[in-house]
Amino acid sequence: MKTLKLNDLGKKVLVENCQKVSIKTFITNAKTKLKEALLRVELQHQNLDIQIGTSSTHRNGIRYWFVCPLCGRRAGMLYVHPITSIFGCRTCLNLEYRSRRYKGMIEMTGIKG
Repeated sequence: MKTLKLNDLGKKVLVENCQKVSIKTFITNAKTKLKEALLRVELQHQNLDIQIGTSSTHRNGIRYWFVCPLCGRRAGMLYVHPITSIFGCRTCLNLEYRSRRYKGMIEMTGIKG
């Protein structure tokens, strides 16, 4: 087989007319696929049937989210209801924080510290 020399290609071609193959793109794609695979394996390992969603960041990154099994919205945190053992987001399970629940109770009693 004859080896190809630079002059055998003919006239010079502009870089802009060539297809680009970037190592950075390959690494980014590999990292994304690896993260998704690790998340799915970890969820399976813990016997959780939860979908993973993504969104784009302003710097072309990817942010991962849980998809609420009840409403389908993305959430960074899912909860297990203490009575029904149902998975869901805070909105679907009608959960609230203790600090919000008792906010204002001291001010209403007129007790001054």
